[in-house]
Amino acid sequence: MKSPKSSAALPAEFFPRPLSYALAAALFAPLGAAEALAQNVLPAVEVTAEAIDEGLGLAQRSSSGSRTGIATQDLPASLEQVDEQTQKQRGDYDVVDAITRSTGLTAIGTGGNGGLAFSARGFAGVNSVGVAEDGLRLGVAAGSVTYPSDTWGYERIEVLRGPASIVYGSGTAGATINAVRKQPSRERSSEVLLGIGEHGTARVGLGTTGGIGETASYRVDVYGHYTDGERDLGRAKGGKLMSTLRLQPDSDLRFELLADISDQQPERYWGTPTANGRVVESLRDENYNASDSIIRYEDRRLRARAEWKATAGLTLRNEAYYFKADRHWKNIESYSYDPLAGTVDRSDYLEIRHDLEQIGNRLEAVIQADAHNLVFGWEVSSASFTHSNNSPYGGASTVSATNPVHGTWASPDPTLPKFDTDTTQHALYLEDAWQLADDWLLLAGIRRDVYDVSRTERIAGTPFDKTLGSTAWRLGLTHHLTAATSVYGQVSQGSDPVTSILTLNLANRNFDLTSARQAEAGIKQRIGNGLGEWTAAAYRIEKDDIITRDPVTPSISVQGGSQHSQGLELSAVITPAPRWRLEGNYALVDAKFDELIEAGGANRAGNRPSNVPRQVANLWAHYRLDSWQLSLGGRYVGERFGDNANTVTLPSYVAMDAALSWQVDPRTTLRMLGRNLTDKVYADAAYGGNQYVLGEGRRMELVAEFKF
Repeated sequence: MKSPKSSAALPAEFFPRPLSYALAAALFAPLGAAEALAQNVLPAVEVTAEAIDEGLGLAQRSSSGSRTGIATQDLPASLEQVDEQTQKQRGDYDVVDAITRSTGLTAIGTGGNGGLAFSARGFAGVNSVGVAEDGLRLGVAAGSVTYPSDTWGYERIEVLRGPASIVYGSGTAGATINAVRKQPSRERSSEVLLGIGEHGTARVGLGTTGGIGETASYRVDVYGHYTDGERDLGRAKGGKLMSTLRLQPDSDLRFELLADISDQQPERYWGTPTANGRVVESLRDENYNASDSIIRYEDRRLRARAEWKATAGLTLRNEAYYFKADRHWKNIESYSYDPLAGTVDRSDYLEIRHDLEQIGNRLEAVIQADAHNLVFGWEVSSASFTHSNNSPYGGASTVSATNPVHGTWASPDPTLPKFDTDTTQHALYLEDAWQLADDWLLLAGIRRDVYDVSRTERIAGTPFDKTLGSTAWRLGLTHHLTAATSVYGQVSQGSDPVTSILTLNLANRNFDLTSARQAEAGIKQRIGNGLGEWTAAAYRIEKDDIITRDPVTPSISVQGGSQHSQGLELSAVITPAPRWRLEGNYALVDAKFDELIEAGGANRAGNRPSNVPRQVANLWAHYRLDSWQLSLGGRYVGERFGDNANTVTLPSYVAMDAALSWQVDPRTTLRMLGRNLTDKVYADAAYGGNQYVLGEGRRMELVAEFKF
């Protein structure tokens, strides 16, 4: 696949106003006719409010929940924001840590799914919980999402709970996570992060922004980290560069060019084997992978943006992008523990490579007419994917359960390119935020996605073409009881694939996308005098057309199963006294299969889906005394099941964290961070039926933050 061409940035004098407008007009030509619709109209009435510091961001405008950019308090949906300052106070340098502090989300990441897999509102995995950066998602290939992995360079992380296909397309029935980048500024500033900790941990971050000439500005963020890890073969390292160049000839026209690179090498750990379904704590620090094992994710990203305010009532935006991801796994992934012999049998010697390129464009018009804020857009993307592996993954060995001799990776099966897919996606969407009155807002939207998939076999198999389509919609109403209190209700529909669209295989060729419908109601309130913010939401989601088995012939897979979830979510940030700030959230989920037959004819109706806890809670207390702040946090995750049969049980757990910070001066802050203070042994996820991916043990770290 050819990458889009881009030119080097030119001085401002090369872009006088007439030429700038001409460039914008050419870029937005397909929507040029829309200008006529916006003549002689008034801007939409907006309900705004003052934002409190370190709250839930209810007054913050967000593109994560709606392309219309309305404030979070006006959005008839559950959207939570975790800002940069909150992340720093908690020591959340990994995206996974920041996300799992939000309401109801739990991590189920493993080496196989790229580490960015989550459970939300009763639905789990990368095909139900999407991950985006600035509103754009890389196509999911073979169940893996690997970017972005850390929080450096992002202004905030936003989590939209419930079906989000109206904004992001298929694969978002449970939730969508969107990392919002820091923006360039013409005011020059820089920030530095330096950290050291146990297990040889070190991290360095640098961010800088400023102006160039009279019309340009830039932002560059660089980050790197390293650790030896708490167990054998625990070494992990990575680094990235994020850059943005902005050219703004005048207030009505803006161009941006973004270029990023990332190279991540996570810990080569695939879990700890269990004994009769229980964690063996004495094996906590052992790793049974090969000494020359590999996990590596490389990403390259280019984006070009343009925004033109053509008239008072019409804004045109375009974003073109090119993403490339290269991934490599070479590991021994399955372990079986024999407690009598004191050994571990190893199997599944896997080597897999992903070569993924995606090019796309999003073009949209924002039309303000009387009380309407209307967004109309078209998205197109083309993804080319090559999958290489050494199937059938031969190889076996036995090692000591304690202090194993890791040996080297060797398989009798060669690693070869096995198949290619080319996937083209087209999407049309229309969304309208209609201010019915000063205290009533109606948000309505519809989106149509069409995916054309072509698969070619390299070794053996049957090539095929497949077209998938889905229509998503949302209708929501928000009512302001007061300027600080709003209630809302919404109904929506989205879709999930039965498997990753980019790696659709012959067995799943005849299956359509699943359908998810949600009803939700909630309340959002800002408490007076800066005391805080709180939200509550109740919902029910029903998902149809999941893969089940024919009840007469269980050997045949059919599309006809169903599941549902319903629950309650509470979140709050409260400042009860001048020195205190409390942050907390709680989620209660009742999730069940309504119809599901698995291999062999086993009926799972009434069972809870795997990786879904009934209860999740987070609580943080911060106490500030002059230039010092002490923070203590706790996280509770309820019991989960590692399989749909509900026979593999992951016990509930509580993990405690703490942070002590000293603001030496307005530009310097020192922090001491403690993770898992009680050194609790707990499982994040099940990998197969007899091994668990364990959470990190107790760890201390010292961090220095500087601003210039």
